Amino acid sequence: MSTDFFYGTGRRKTAIARTRIKPGTGQILINGRPADEYFPRPALQGIIRQPFALTRTQGRFDVNATLDGGGISGQAEALRHGISRALLQADPELRPMLKKAGLLTRDARAKERKKYGQRAARARFQYSKR
Repeated sequence: MSTDFFYGTGRRKTAIARTRIKPGTGQILINGRPADEYFPRPALQGIIRQPFALTRTQGRFDVNATLDGGGISGQAEALRHGISRALLQADPELRPMLKKAGLLTRDARAKERKKYGQRAARARFQYSKR
């Protein structure tokens, strides 16, 4: 395996983040765009920077990520998962911190499928007794 970058795949709902980190200045590029442009909401920017803040590695790694599928919030959480996995590859000593914060666990919650004979996943069609 090449040692010039560290790779991590993150997933959340239907969003997939393929993340590469390498030692650098802290620049984050997502689909070729800066992170602040791709995620305009400060809350989402905080989500993607959470692994760096937790492990005190802000400004030590450059991130280059490709995001597919899902919505903007799911993509941010998938990116957080991918960055956490890549950081773990870069330095296995960070595992206890990342694990305790729950950043290495894939959030398995997803939309429940619609069932036949019903209006939605759990909502039934309206029943009229008379």
